[in-house]
Amino acid sequence: MLYDNFAMLTKRELLIRIVKLLKKDELITGLKYLPVEMRPRNKRPVRCCIHKDRYILKHKIISILGFEITDEEIDLIHLSDFARMAMANKNMKENILSVVHEACSACIQSQYAVTNLCRGCEGRPCVMNCPKAAISFIGGKASISSEDCVSCGLCQKVCPYHAIVYTPVPCEDVCPVKAISKDAEGVEHIDKEKCIYCGKCMQACPYGAIMERSKIIDIHKSISNPKKKIVAIPAPAIYGQFNATPGQVLAAIKQIGFDDVIEVALGAEITAANEAKELEEKMQEGQAFMTTSCCPAYTGWVDKHAPMLKPYVSETRSPMVYAARYAKEKYPDAEVVFIGPCLAKRHEADSVDEVDYVMSFEELGAFMVAYDIDVANCSEKELNHEVTKYGRGFAQAGGVQAAVVNAIGDKYSNIHIEGLDKKNQALLKSMAKKPDAQFVEVMACDGGCINGPCSLAPLTLAKRQIKKVLE
Repeated sequence: MLYDNFAMLTKRELLIRIVKLLKKDELITGLKYLPVEMRPRNKRPVRCCIHKDRYILKHKIISILGFEITDEEIDLIHLSDFARMAMANKNMKENILSVVHEACSACIQSQYAVTNLCRGCEGRPCVMNCPKAAISFIGGKASISSEDCVSCGLCQKVCPYHAIVYTPVPCEDVCPVKAISKDAEGVEHIDKEKCIYCGKCMQACPYGAIMERSKIIDIHKSISNPKKKIVAIPAPAIYGQFNATPGQVLAAIKQIGFDDVIEVALGAEITAANEAKELEEKMQEGQAFMTTSCCPAYTGWVDKHAPMLKPYVSETRSPMVYAARYAKEKYPDAEVVFIGPCLAKRHEADSVDEVDYVMSFEELGAFMVAYDIDVANCSEKELNHEVTKYGRGFAQAGGVQAAVVNAIGDKYSNIHIEGLDKKNQALLKSMAKKPDAQFVEVMACDGGCINGPCSLAPLTLAKRQIKKVLE
């Protein structure tokens, strides 16, 4: 997330406590105590009372365990029973994202409002510039009619006292495809037919009410099973998360219990080579331009919201897929765990046979804390010499562009687009008629993968660390 906040810390504390219970083989017996331990009577409640806090924590735990929270019958089931079902693989949840209704505060609809800073000035530019005559003066103070207001924001721009504020619904406000909206009771729901799994709503919710599907139970069971071989494939963005060398980061991951750790940057090298070759072919065939395909949130947006761009999206698979294939070839009987900052990778992995599980950076951090692993003190794991700085550079915006240019030369015009806001969505759609470049890298997250919704480090720190790795 961009900034630390207590909702984020609560989620991470839950993950750490659950992994610690798994490590001690006490999940079934110890899980029921978590809400009480985290919200004791002598601690000031976040909501109205500790009972509400504990109730919300219970539902967040259920979601982390991989269960869908759909009806009130869930309140009749003890946490220990959910733990037992999770350990028995009876926690298959269809949706990658879900809203914990009890945590959702049912924020008021987005609107502009007049604060007490209004001085009732004679100029009244708010009234003069409102296109819908939605502003009137009552008792010498401006008042905005919510029925007439169209949220154009002109009144806020022209107010000389900055007395008008915009009060958004955070999750709805950041969703680039309007996939989240309220039901009749004001609780948010996610439309999976529209959702591209960019994770922005999960980041934005100040109540931590939007939770992702987790596979930490399954991953732990595989790690702790001596009869199973399990291989981790961490995304290049991992090097922006810790103040350590790439070799130390890979060694720390292996200490958790993985039999081997293979860089997804190796897959990035394959993606860059294949994409460069494909770009050459497309340009020779007379195609106007080609975009990258390694960001699953972007390709999901094209599939659901911009089908006119489909012919221009590269057919090359993502680095995760190529790295997973390499891992399966090297260890045919192993389970492969992709480790990354991207929520959309969970969706992509569902359609890829070579990837068994996806672990987020937040979940990886929970494992490291629970296992007392200090990344900076780990010994160096030998790196694969086939991986260059361009493969590891996929982690940041412009990295794919740089890798393809390095492979093919600067013979075609190229740009990179980061973030799928309204402006960039309109720009991309316009390229179907008039492209701005022949090769276009597209990343759904500002800054690239190092700023994914499941990251540990803020973007500024991640950029600084990645820069050191690539020097």
